[in-house]
Amino acid sequence: MNYHVTGGKKLSGSVTTNRSKNAAVALLAASLLNKGTTTLKRMPRIEEVKRLIEVMESIGVTVVWDAGGDMYITPGKIDLANINRASAEKTRSIAMFIAPLAHLLKSFDLPAPKGCDLGKRSLGAHIDALAKFGIAITGNEEAHTYHVESHIGKGGRSTEIIMSEASDTGVENVLMAAGKTLGVTTIKFASANYMVQDLCVFLQQCGVKIEGIGTSTLVVHGVADINADITGYPSEDPIESMFFISLAATTGSELKIERCPLDFIELELYTLEHMGLEYEKGEIYLADNGHARLCDITVHSSELYAPPEKIAPRPYPGINADNLPFFVPIATQAKGKTLIHDWMYEGRAKWYMEMTKLGSKMTQLDPHRVEIEGPTKLHGADITAPPALRPATLLLIGMLAAEGESTLRDVYPINRGYENLHERLKTLGAQIEAAE
Repeated sequence: MNYHVTGGKKLSGSVTTNRSKNAAVALLAASLLNKGTTTLKRMPRIEEVKRLIEVMESIGVTVVWDAGGDMYITPGKIDLANINRASAEKTRSIAMFIAPLAHLLKSFDLPAPKGCDLGKRSLGAHIDALAKFGIAITGNEEAHTYHVESHIGKGGRSTEIIMSEASDTGVENVLMAAGKTLGVTTIKFASANYMVQDLCVFLQQCGVKIEGIGTSTLVVHGVADINADITGYPSEDPIESMFFISLAATTGSELKIERCPLDFIELELYTLEHMGLEYEKGEIYLADNGHARLCDITVHSSELYAPPEKIAPRPYPGINADNLPFFVPIATQAKGKTLIHDWMYEGRAKWYMEMTKLGSKMTQLDPHRVEIEGPTKLHGADITAPPALRPATLLLIGMLAAEGESTLRDVYPINRGYENLHERLKTLGAQIEAAE
């Protein structure tokens, strides 16, 4: 699919933040822990979720997805002999199946995930931590698979795990291993990001007691079995909220973004405030899972300035690594020089430089740092979407701000994480069409 955009127009109206991609895939993986039926409410119809469903159905799981977005998942007899390899290789989220499957199978192979082209990313944090439970993971480069040998329950019950890095998926795998292992597992230096908190809330609904949710130390009291009808609620996506905030700031538009997960965009908003962005926050209310705090945010057309310090991500509660790319189009419209330091990924900053095709003034200082000079009048261009979700979406924002016509080709990376995005943009007054 390609997007054809006529940009340079002010947008207006309101948009509702959808459910989180990262929380949705975590709860999908966790549903494999439950022998009963798991209901997941209002699951986002995005490519990442569709690929995981294809994998689950190929290994014996029954998945029913109704018109309202609710999903009903019932594991049958799990058999990986006919696993849908093509779908598995399209998403890094497949790695989160390791811990749930280790509770069911003693030995198995999973296709190695591919996903975003963001440079070298290993499963080191997963491998070291899961070894404490008796789960051994090795890679087979020739077969492009992960081989897993599981002695879970024998290798360690009450244990302390120190995470070697603040890996979201790493701690999620550990939580799913610990949740169904009798005893107490203490996880230190854990990610406290939004999808991790959503998974903790879901596991608690499964009967697992977890102390320290929202902190970097989690204490998990595991259970021997999970066999019940359970309902889970992935909460709203702070990365999608940030997409629309960036869109409003870059195009100089007034937009109301509803159901924003405030705790996970607060520092981003604080940074934008120092760049001159004017916005209003509505009253705080709870998400359907009863845990995440939401609010409506109205962004006003503002005169923007480069921030006095570099903009860089940190593990929660810092600026989210997935939100960092959205500062790139904003910086093209901010007076002065903005330094973006994307230290977490070895290869992502190079994709930011695609904005120069729209006329932005940018210099890549090294593999991690980009300097952007603004404000710059952007113009239309024909660009192939990078094979990475967030860099692809920042180019779409740039095209909507640019005068004239643009084409963004091969937008599958965007569809991995955003549901029906072009139609939602149309409701805000954007001129955008999708075509094969």
